Amino acid sequence: MLIIHVFVHVKAEHLDAFRSATLANARASLLEPGVAGFDVLQESGDPTRFLLVEAYRTLEDPARHKETAHYQVWRTAVAEMMAEPRTSVQYVNVLPDESGWG
Repeated sequence: MLIIHVFVHVKAEHLDAFRSATLANARASLLEPGVAGFDVLQESGDPTRFLLVEAYRTLEDPARHKETAHYQVWRTAVAEMMAEPRTSVQYVNVLPDESGWG
């Protein structure tokens, strides 16, 4: 399993639009066979900062996710909403049978 943390800093004037687009993408992502989990977290001390936690079943599934129409719509929709380029860190799950993410 591959877990990716995506760090996003959004311009304050785009918070509602970003949340709406991101939640639509997350819900559609959860329907993908290769997606084991997809969480959208908003920082409590700074609501312009988000963390997307994406859990994929195989190492190939993130590439498949990026080919989906819903991801491409999201990427285009939020591009100008970013205060800075998003960054990500990849992790592997060392407790795969106990994660709760199937």
